[in-house]
Amino acid sequence: MLSPFMDPAGRRISYLRLSVTDRCDMRCLYCMSENMTFLPRDDVLDYDELLRLARVFMHQGVRRLRITGGEPLVRKDIGHFLLALRPLLGQADEPGRLDEITLTTNGSRLAEFAELLVRAGVRRVNVSLDTLDPERFTQLTRRGRLATTLDGIRAAREAGLAVRINTVAMAGGNDTEFDDLLDGVEKSELICA
Repeated sequence: MLSPFMDPAGRRISYLRLSVTDRCDMRCLYCMSENMTFLPRDDVLDYDELLRLARVFMHQGVRRLRITGGEPLVRKDIGHFLLALRPLLGQADEPGRLDEITLTTNGSRLAEFAELLVRAGVRRVNVSLDTLDPERFTQLTRRGRLATTLDGIRAAREAGLAVRINTVAMAGGNDTEFDDLLDGVEKSELICA
């Protein structure tokens, strides 16, 4: 292993967020404009380049890898890439291996990919969920459907994935429903550590 990455406070960096695309099937108010201009495909790293980059960071001491986007599950052939990451996982404290691969998603395609994620060695996903009100969900995401995201969360849980919910607090957007959101998540068992 080469010298480990360190932050300015002298702490070892062992966690990397690897964005596989800037594209997303939603246009959340706090994240993207309605009419996005995305990178030309030739400017986005291909899967071989992303895999090589992950290995380089692993040799520098990275032990946890989070796949992000945009929405990572909209990228063509993402399943092949996730399965290619699987051999990078090792046993606890195995030198030069990853301890964990996780994924951040809006949940729109999670039902389709949940079982593949488990086969790829992913054990946990973070899902963006800012409201449990279907109309407000569509307003905040500009095109998403709450039912689709909830179905994705359920499928992830049924496949054995731990699910963490990420909520962005927005004054005038969802600030009146935090208690409802917490209660709804607990009662529907959408979250597990």
